[in-house]
Amino acid sequence: MTVARAPRRITVAEAARHVGELVCIPGWLYNLRESGKILFPLLRDGTGILQCVASKAQLPESVFQAIKDLTQESSIVVTGTVRAEPRAPGGYELEVADLEVVQRVPESDPYPITPKEHGIEFLLDRRHLWIRSRRQNAILRIRHEVVKAIRDYFDSHGFTLCDTPIFTPAACEGTTTLFEVNYFDHDKVYLTQSGQLYNEATAMAFGKVYTFGPTFRAERSKTRRHLTEFWMVEPEMAYATLEDVKQVAEELIVFVVGRVLENRRAELAVLERDVSKLEAVQPPFPRISYDEAVRLLQSKGSPIQWGEDFGGDEETLLSEAFDRPVMIDRYPAAVKAFYMQPDPERPEVVLGVDVLAPEGYGEIVGGGQRIHDYELLVRRLEEHRLPRQAFEWYLDLRKYGTVPHAGFGMGVERCVAWICGLDHVRETIPFPRMLYRTRP
Repeated sequence: MTVARAPRRITVAEAARHVGELVCIPGWLYNLRESGKILFPLLRDGTGILQCVASKAQLPESVFQAIKDLTQESSIVVTGTVRAEPRAPGGYELEVADLEVVQRVPESDPYPITPKEHGIEFLLDRRHLWIRSRRQNAILRIRHEVVKAIRDYFDSHGFTLCDTPIFTPAACEGTTTLFEVNYFDHDKVYLTQSGQLYNEATAMAFGKVYTFGPTFRAERSKTRRHLTEFWMVEPEMAYATLEDVKQVAEELIVFVVGRVLENRRAELAVLERDVSKLEAVQPPFPRISYDEAVRLLQSKGSPIQWGEDFGGDEETLLSEAFDRPVMIDRYPAAVKAFYMQPDPERPEVVLGVDVLAPEGYGEIVGGGQRIHDYELLVRRLEEHRLPRQAFEWYLDLRKYGTVPHAGFGMGVERCVAWICGLDHVRETIPFPRMLYRTRP
């Protein structure tokens, strides 16, 4: 006696490898179209969307009716035969043999995000549901690819991952943009702006390190480039200079963009991204000084003067002149953090660099060489009115085996927004935290 084998359980992404086979795919109803006695339910399972075909002539009446009565986002398990169909989205479809309804969304309380247009606040209030949509799914899959590529680059180039604290006793870049937290019965602590200071310690132990995690900036900025909670990767290298930072940053960006082009073409197509803009991201990147950048801005009608920091408008104007990321180095010391190493030939500027993404997406990398001289770092702390006691451990790094060292930070969300061609960073993270949004 032959026992019938249960259909193999697969995902939508695996359908192409099972043409002609009877399979089972659990998921949710993305949409339902009807054409006479044939129903076309779209099955979403998190790996993709697959068109299913349900024929009234080939199904029991109860199964056909159950499909016909399905509501958007009802959870279902579909059994059927995979077949190639060039006219179907993705080139494959599932001929339905059976369907189990796990939960039918009631018509009295329907799924709130329908195919019609919705306002952004409506969608953000329902972000926990909005991430199921095709577009948001594509963005977050590209984010996953970017994060994986970042890790792969550093892991394959001799860097050691060293996690740094989220609770910190001192500021990294000034106290005005810190979230203050009560820490039991001890002194107040802050949510980290950056893992860099701790990175400098681990770099002295391991040579080349990186940290990758959430960072927090209490800036009252309501722009398309700002989140209050965002993810940043920060490499740090002992015995390194500004030129080393430029090289690693360039290699990293080219690697990440190349990986997305290699593995996420389908998602870029969903977003209607012009991939020729990404294909142009090849080395070498243009390199200009802050002085040259100011002159370029002034030639374009900007009122900026030497000594002023660049804002979003200036960064947009600068990036319009290039078809790939541009590196701008040697900013005035007055607009950079206390730990930046002065240029020995021009002490009024620092050995730092910002990398601006093209197409007006602004700074995606900022970094440079750190002060390694003990006395100079003490003076900088005093000039910035930072409490020396909180930085004694940081000063120790300059007392015991100090060396020239350098590093940078790259914000994941800005990088993803650029690669995806998005208008705002709020779509680049599953649950964005912004100036006036902490829910859901």
